[in-house]
Parts: sequence; structure tokens; C-alpha cells
Amino acid sequence: MYLGIDLGTSGVKVILMTEDGQVKASSSSPLSVSRPHNLWSEQDPEAWWQATDSAMLALSKEFDLKAVKSIGLSGQMHGATLLDRHNKALRPAILWNDGRSHEACLDLQRQCPEVQAITGNLVMPGFTAPKLLWVKQHEPEIYSQIAKVLLPKDYLRLRMTGEFATDVSDASGTLWLDMEQRKWSEHMLAATGLNLEQMPMVFEGSDITGELDKSLAKRWSLPVVPVVAGGGDNAAGAVGMGVISEGQTMLSLGTSGVIFAVSDGFTANPAAALHSFGHAVPNTWHTMSVILSAASCLDWVARLTRFDSVAVALQAVENHQGPFNPVTFLPYLSGERTPHNDPNAKGVFWGLTHETTPVDLINGVLEGVSFALLDGLDAVRSAQEISDSIDVIGGGAKSRYWLQLLADIFTVPMHYREGGEIGPSLGAARLAAMGVHGRAAMADICFTPKLIKCYEPRPQGAEQYTEKRARYQSLYQGVKGLL
Repeated sequence: MYLGIDLGTSGVKVILMTEDGQVKASSSSPLSVSRPHNLWSEQDPEAWWQATDSAMLALSKEFDLKAVKSIGLSGQMHGATLLDRHNKALRPAILWNDGRSHEACLDLQRQCPEVQAITGNLVMPGFTAPKLLWVKQHEPEIYSQIAKVLLPKDYLRLRMTGEFATDVSDASGTLWLDMEQRKWSEHMLAATGLNLEQMPMVFEGSDITGELDKSLAKRWSLPVVPVVAGGGDNAAGAVGMGVISEGQTMLSLGTSGVIFAVSDGFTANPAAALHSFGHAVPNTWHTMSVILSAASCLDWVARLTRFDSVAVALQAVENHQGPFNPVTFLPYLSGERTPHNDPNAKGVFWGLTHETTPVDLINGVLEGVSFALLDGLDAVRSAQEISDSIDVIGGGAKSRYWLQLLADIFTVPMHYREGGEIGPSLGAARLAAMGVHGRAAMADICFTPKLIKCYEPRPQGAEQYTEKRARYQSLYQGVKGLL
């Protein structure tokens, strides 16, 4: 058996996978995000560790883990985890959806105009490198003490094994990686005042990076097993769905929303704010569009409209009879990446009247997030071909109504498969299995899970959504720059 540990923004999830690739059990522990100032988004690395420990202890109490052979890690990308020489966190980690480093991005672009040629990506506040420049400029006393910089999941690795290591897919989101060479760029590190000694070693996702600490193995009722490099959450989610071959395409509906398409070689279109990263499997890359607020918009609007839960709100929309009152929603609650690269973009409701109901608002949010994702899909198509259908993972993928809406708006079939709600942790477990059995076993381990439901696009809605999308896109242009 194999363990996959996924450090998400809202919680840690651990799954236990059998030799034949089935999920036998899972456990989770919640996390919260701190937003002490406008555009800030932070978490305490110690909270990550406590949540991981809690989830592992809960799993070990219910299941015998003595047959576990290896552990894989996945996690939220881009987070700046800054450690001193004693491996203690110097400050809360600055997360992927933190927008404070906009000015630092401009400084980095001016200092290093060749950044796109090296990394294949625009300089965005979400990436790790500009976060370090912000710390250097605003918290110099902390910056001067930095001995190591780790990504979130790699902080867990340090606590588990004592090793400083990361994987290609997660390292791709830092702006420090030479994307074609799949190794740190000393030039990009120097642009933020760092050097190779302050960085973890970079491995392919299935490479073994260390062994579980003996005392921790005893605490979690595990044997001393290898821990593999793993992957960033989206790359690991793709591995979990068997999305490992050129052109295969996936949509992740989590806190953020991601369109992910595999490429055999490095390809890029930074002008469209498209991400070009290494995949978690060897010698493979992917393009990726990201919207910062996807399912998180549903959490927000469900609270706003006083529904008991997101599930209740979605059921109310599904039960609605007749046409919805037309409401247009811009889902930029945390700014936006693809295609706007605008950390100051704001969420907007347009078209409200006395007749607008809470259900109209929920439906407007679903449509607005779907239009934002379609903008991202267009950005991916600008760089490469995509598959004839799209696999959907993440918490939002559990909504039948939303998946049908996405199929109608995208005019592409949406596939929901077994394990879709736990994609990253499943992918981490699969990478752990590859670490034991070798890369030659990748095709057998990373099979495509069973199809549960295919949502085919309905042609009768195509014209309606074309008109709504045009209004959606014009609305952003009309309010851009307003504060």
C-alpha cells in the first residue's frame, strides 16, 4: 500500500492506496487562511504540520498501516516558507493567492528582462520569487536570516525526513527554475539575492528524496519507508487522473480553478498569462491557466445569501423552475491571473434588480466562474492542442449542475471519474508507487480511473452563453482600473 499526503489551502488530506490503485481509506484535517491586510494571504507552517499529524494519527487508528511501502507528497504551490539556520519558520508563509508583491513584480521584470526566456512565465504576485523581493524590501530583518526557502509540501518533507528537496512541477511555480533544463537558474536566484545553498534539491516527482524519521514512523504506526518528491497540487491531480500524455486535458475546480494540458516539450505563451511548467512525471511539461477564485466564490456567495451550505445553494439552483434573472458576475475576489494578470481586479455583480433572488446570485456566480475558466481554456489553446474531452477534479466537480453548465459553456464534454474529489492526494500516492516500482511501471500505475459520468454539451444553450460571455468580458474592460 501507499500513502498520498496533500497539503491544500483549506486542509490536509491523506489517502491510503492499495497495490491495484484503489483508494482504501482517507483522512483529513482543516486549515484556515489569515488575511491581516488587503491582498495578504498567509498560513502558519506549524499549522500545516499539526494538521498533517492529526490526519495521520486519525488514519492510523482506523487502519493497519504496516504494509505501506512509500509516501508521496502534494500541495498548494508558490507559497514562500522561510526558514532560519535552525529550520524554524521566520514568519507565516506567504500563499499562492497573496497579491501584495505587485510592485516587486515590476522591479523583478526590470532587473531581469530575460525572465520569460528562462522561465516561460510572466512575473506574477502569486509566484514565489517576487514574494522574496517583497520580504527583502519590507522585512529586511527577516530576509537577512533566511537560510532555506521551501514550498509548502516540502516543509512537510523536512519535518518527515530531515531532507531539503522539491520536485520539478512545484519548483516550476517559483520563477527560479530554468524550465527547459528542469533545474534552478542561478541567474534568477541572484535576481532576488538568493543562491543555490538556500534552495532544496530538485528531483523528478517519483524520485526518492529520503526516509521517514524513525520516531515519526513509530508515532504514525508506519514502517520506515521512502518519501518521494511528489508534485504540485495540479500536476499531482493530473497524475491521479492518468493525465500524463500529450494533449490530455484536465480542469480542477478547487479554491482556484485550473485548466491543465500535457505537452511533451516545453511550450509557452506568457503574453496570455499562461503558465508553462514541468509535469510531475519525467521529461514531460504542461501548460496551465489559473483563475484565483473558483469554488471559493461559491463558499463566499453561499454565506452572503444565507444558505446553510454550498450543497444546499447548489440544490436550490438545480431545483429552480423557469429562467434566471440575468446577473453577470466577475469572480475576481482575490484579483486574477489568466488572462488578465491583475492582482487589483475586483469581484463584481452586474444586472441586479428588485426581482433578483439569492438563487439568481448563485447561478450568476456559477456562470461567471465558468466564463473565467473558458478564458483560461482559450489561453491554453493558444499554445497547444487539447483533448476532445476534459476530466474534472476537485470539490466543485461533485456538482452535477455545474459540470453540465461547464459542458454547455465550453461546448466540450466533461468527464467525472473515480477519485475526482481527491485527485492530488491520489496522484501523490501513485508517485509513491512509482518510487518503489520504477518509472517503467508508470503506464500501469497511472491508469485512467473509471468514468462515472460524462456531461455532453447541449447545443440549445450555445447562443445564450455566447451572448452572456460577451457581456462578461466587456464588463471587466469597463471596470478595469476602478478602485
